[in-house]
Amino acid sequence: MAIAELASVDGRVTATREATIALPDDGLYRGDGAFEVVRLYGGRPFTLAEHLDRIERSAAAIELPVDRPALERELEALLARVPGSDGQLRIVLTRAGRRIVLTEPLPTWGETLTLATVTYSPNVILDGVKSISYAANMQATRIAKRRGADEALLVRPAGIVLEAPTSTIFWVTAEGRYRTPSLGSGILESITRAKLIDELDVEEGVFELGAVLAASESFLASTTREVHGVARIDETDFEAPGPFTRAAQEAFTRVVDAELAAEAGAR
Repeated sequence: MAIAELASVDGRVTATREATIALPDDGLYRGDGAFEVVRLYGGRPFTLAEHLDRIERSAAAIELPVDRPALERELEALLARVPGSDGQLRIVLTRAGRRIVLTEPLPTWGETLTLATVTYSPNVILDGVKSISYAANMQATRIAKRRGADEALLVRPAGIVLEAPTSTIFWVTAEGRYRTPSLGSGILESITRAKLIDELDVEEGVFELGAVLAASESFLASTTREVHGVARIDETDFEAPGPFTRAAQEAFTRVVDAELAAEAGAR
């Protein structure tokens, strides 16, 4: 079922295109705030509590107060308007104290995608913060697209692999072992990443780009992509989706089904 595009601003629900926020707000002026995107399966949010925990951590890191009980009430009221719909839920907290929640359709992805490496230096002050200051991430995607790729792969100037602008990268060694950058590399603490690490035998570490380019398979993982096979990075081709990528896709589907079933049983 196609999802209705609705927005809740401090509890006032309208069609998204009719929503307004009061100004001034440094969330708009300076990108000062935090956000989350939650996947909706049949109108049911996946790992909502974990996303709310993370937005609280992000907000705490930038000294942004959060009224979680009010946010939870507004989320519940908005979700009641979209029963049975697949889509995504966007949560935005701004410096002026606005609580913005939106229901959105999912992006349309192909079966596989291609990546171009883009040199990037993370902001140490914002390490681990899912901030609305995403201009650098979005510019990296635009740079990659100008090079003919679908998305960017962020790499430190010293050649250390980080992540894609909105996704975690995994790859499979020639020996058949999953790998992904460690959180200490300066990447976001992805919820999808954590679920896959719990299900698969994954080696975390600090890896140079050459380790990824020598892989047999690679894939991105995120809330909206789930597990998305990578067919090429720069000039290096991969089997996509290969057997290890398909196994990761199946593992993540099992996690989603189990957690949604457990949540339904608890009601």
